[in-house]
Amino acid sequence: MEKLKLLLLIFFLSLSINSWAQKTEISGVILDEKGMPLPAANVLESGTSNNVVTDFDGKFKMNVSNKNAVLIASYLGFDEQRIKLDGSKTNYTIKLTSGSTNLEQVVVVGYGKGSRKNLTTAVASIKGDQLNRGVISDVGQMLQGKVSGLNVSTSGDPTKQSSVVLRGVSTLNSSQGPFYVVDGIPGVDISVIASDDILTIDVLKDAAATAIYGNRAANGVIMVTTKKGSKDRTQITYSNYFGIENVSRQLNMMDSNQLRAFTAKNNLSFAPENDKGANTDWQKAILRNSGAQSSSHNLSLSGGGEHGNYFASVTAVNKEGVLLSSDFSRIIARLAIEQFAFDDHLKIGINVTNSNSKYTNVPQRNTALLQSVSHLPVSPVTNPDGSYFENFIQTTYFNPVALINHGDDDTKTNNFVGSITAELKLPYGFSYNLNLSYQQLNSLHGEFYDSYYQKYNSATFYNNPDPPLTKQLVNFGVNGSALRNSYQNSNTIVESFLNWDKTFGNHKIKAVIGYSWQEDVLGDGFQATATNFPVDNVSYNNLALSNYTSVNGYVVNFGDSKAYQKRRLISQFARLNYNYKDKYLLQGTIRRDGGSVFGTNNQWGYFPSVGGAWRIDKEEFMKNQNVFTDLKLRGSWGQTGNSSGFNAYTSQIISGSLGTFYYNGQQIGAYGPNQAANPDLKWEKTATANLGVDFTILKGRVSGSVDVYEKKTTDMIFNYAVNPVLVPVGTIVANGGNMSNRGVEASLIINAIKTKNFSWSTTLNGSTNKNEITKLRNPLFIGGDSIRRVQPDGGGQTGSTLQIFKEGKPLGQFFTLQYAGKNANGVSQYVAKDGSLTTNPAIGTDYHYAGSAQPKFLLGWDNNFTYKNFDLNIFFRGVFGNKIFNATRADLFRPSTAMTTNILVDAQNESPNDLNAYKYSTRFIEDGSYIRLDNLTLGYNFGKVGKYIKKIRIYETVNNLFVITKYTGIDPEVEQGGTAPGVDSNNFYPKTRTFLFGLNVIF
Repeated sequence: MEKLKLLLLIFFLSLSINSWAQKTEISGVILDEKGMPLPAANVLESGTSNNVVTDFDGKFKMNVSNKNAVLIASYLGFDEQRIKLDGSKTNYTIKLTSGSTNLEQVVVVGYGKGSRKNLTTAVASIKGDQLNRGVISDVGQMLQGKVSGLNVSTSGDPTKQSSVVLRGVSTLNSSQGPFYVVDGIPGVDISVIASDDILTIDVLKDAAATAIYGNRAANGVIMVTTKKGSKDRTQITYSNYFGIENVSRQLNMMDSNQLRAFTAKNNLSFAPENDKGANTDWQKAILRNSGAQSSSHNLSLSGGGEHGNYFASVTAVNKEGVLLSSDFSRIIARLAIEQFAFDDHLKIGINVTNSNSKYTNVPQRNTALLQSVSHLPVSPVTNPDGSYFENFIQTTYFNPVALINHGDDDTKTNNFVGSITAELKLPYGFSYNLNLSYQQLNSLHGEFYDSYYQKYNSATFYNNPDPPLTKQLVNFGVNGSALRNSYQNSNTIVESFLNWDKTFGNHKIKAVIGYSWQEDVLGDGFQATATNFPVDNVSYNNLALSNYTSVNGYVVNFGDSKAYQKRRLISQFARLNYNYKDKYLLQGTIRRDGGSVFGTNNQWGYFPSVGGAWRIDKEEFMKNQNVFTDLKLRGSWGQTGNSSGFNAYTSQIISGSLGTFYYNGQQIGAYGPNQAANPDLKWEKTATANLGVDFTILKGRVSGSVDVYEKKTTDMIFNYAVNPVLVPVGTIVANGGNMSNRGVEASLIINAIKTKNFSWSTTLNGSTNKNEITKLRNPLFIGGDSIRRVQPDGGGQTGSTLQIFKEGKPLGQFFTLQYAGKNANGVSQYVAKDGSLTTNPAIGTDYHYAGSAQPKFLLGWDNNFTYKNFDLNIFFRGVFGNKIFNATRADLFRPSTAMTTNILVDAQNESPNDLNAYKYSTRFIEDGSYIRLDNLTLGYNFGKVGKYIKKIRIYETVNNLFVITKYTGIDPEVEQGGTAPGVDSNNFYPKTRTFLFGLNVIF
């Protein structure tokens, strides 16, 4: 196989070699439509690697192979132009135009492509060079703030992917992110794509655009197109950056002097076991001393000949986290080959990508973070003898540095994606496509907590999971405990479709009809745990050394009994586009999906859509006006589905362990049903109506779009409580609720200034969205129309919840006590259910609605400046109108416990006699709005350097330079995805400020 790859590479390289019989020198100048010179424009001799870059005055000089060669002139933001030399001239003036670039842009949609000017649907397109840059490891961060209606929230943790929500949350289950399609392969894990390999990203927003993907498209579809080779040039590209990250903000905790003054003032005292005269900054103690270092290297080779092209790349990324023992590294190798045959009527494509990643996680990360702010500053990190300081007499009081350094938590993944595509051009405008793809993800995970952790068992060790999960007691066995698992997911897809593209006078028809077959196998593997190791340095690498059988009551954890899943999807789909005179545009799609994950009575679903557009600028009455270059009104309606976010066997009855019972002097294992069957389980359906307008004015200088949409989800899938008389298990996964999202999106592109040496272009996008659970009640379900949830379980907060699922309210609705200041005795009081004031509120009963975690407005503002060879990018991003429940602040606002756990500086005026001060309430709900300077990049383009270097660009980037916000926590960008958005609950991974230096070279 390796020899075959080498031969293929040599073959394609040979296609790009050209013999020059005679050299001809030519010269010229590249101008824009106003006659202004374009510096750093590219001039290429077609079919060769011979190219030059224009100087400051737009001039160029080069040798070409013959007098009748073809030149290709290109410049970012302008239409490419091909010029055939006539043999009699040696000097040429070439003008490039920019007015139609956006209109003529090719947009990738499901099972085909189309020009932006003739779209009837809501699609946003981002070019690869417009994506966010920096120390970025996933596509979500690249798109953050770039697309209206796309809400992306990221963590400072390098091992955690971004949460991406498009046009509001559509479901109550965990599947809320968009569906990714990479180079036509549906459902690709986006981690296999290197950012430098991305050509364009098209975000399909409305159901008329996404319905062609049916049951997987309820949350939107993101189409990623990667770079390919070109027959016109052979090119080697190298890009890299080196960066350093530091924490941008920390919580303002009391130091030892402040805490001593507070305790003395309030007649409190530290336990001698804790007070060792130290002044420890525990937040700093768990950070890397010199900041976190990051680097990236990308090397690509591309080219081709008259009947084929190739693209190969290797990318290596390493990103340290700012916390101790936090690291991420990835190597991606990619090869893409296209070969044409039979007079270019047949195109065969081969794409192979392999991504190998390693995640070094912080052991017991969330607990270590919690301890870093609650640990007393008077306690030292280490004792005089160098051992870690601990006080195991005090429960839930652990040294966070010891937690990290005495544990291992690692994950390795290998992600392979391979595809073979064939496209055959047939007579009468037909073409046939066959796509075969295979994906395989292998993961290897290990955790080890050495014998030191055994001491924590006596101090009551609770984990600190992300909301909405609730903390649980953890036991670390004896003499070290280990966990090891290995799982494999595989995905096989066969898709076959026929396209028809035909013009009859003023009528144009584009149609596609096809078939899709997909089979997924998930969780194919095993897990085991062990304890009682003879030494600590074996880590999780050899469970056989353990002697767990000698530990009384120890039970090996073999993992989730529902880990293994197998599911199948079978689909037929069709789409028809009709175009009359490029003025009146119609589109209709239909997809029929069958899924094994649903009940036997409802395994098939239908997902239709229809859309239309009117290009007003093409009408006769618009011909004499000089305002609009383009004006299009469009409308659409469509329906999509959701088949993810739940187990493949959710609709079936499953039996398992139900604990033990005492019989005849011993505990006997009990087994029985723990999941109820639901043969009527069916698709969630999301219908979207969209009305939009696209426009271009001032001869292409200003363009934009505005969309208004309404998205309604019905038959939401959720695990509802039911009467145990009807269903012995007491719960059932069923269809039962509805949800709606309504919003407005707008984007504006302005080429504000363009002179010989200076230019400024700016892009603005903004969006609003209103989310509402419109139905939750069902005659079969108990609990009425609401479900209280999200229980962080901070100290003294037992049973307190923060949010509620409620008819008429959004997902992320806060529901808690209403703070009403302090009474005459200085004790915090709250508004009771009947409106009176009380210092003894009842959990749940005296709760009030208190705002939503859903943002009201999202903003992105991108500015690009050029001056001669300098370029500057300034990108702002804003989120407005959302609330954050700062449970972290509440848990650190306990003056009565200042002698055992640290408190915030803001709590210095609180009285220890106020035992209500810290209760979860509206007192700790804050405005989460912010404006962030996300990216500031300054670059310099040296152009062509020497004989072999076509272009060198150096740049420096600062990410997260500053944030303007009233939020008092670590950072206002808390989790916006999932079913518990907007909750800051002692699980914050510090946000960072990044400085990096980068280099791009083209050979």
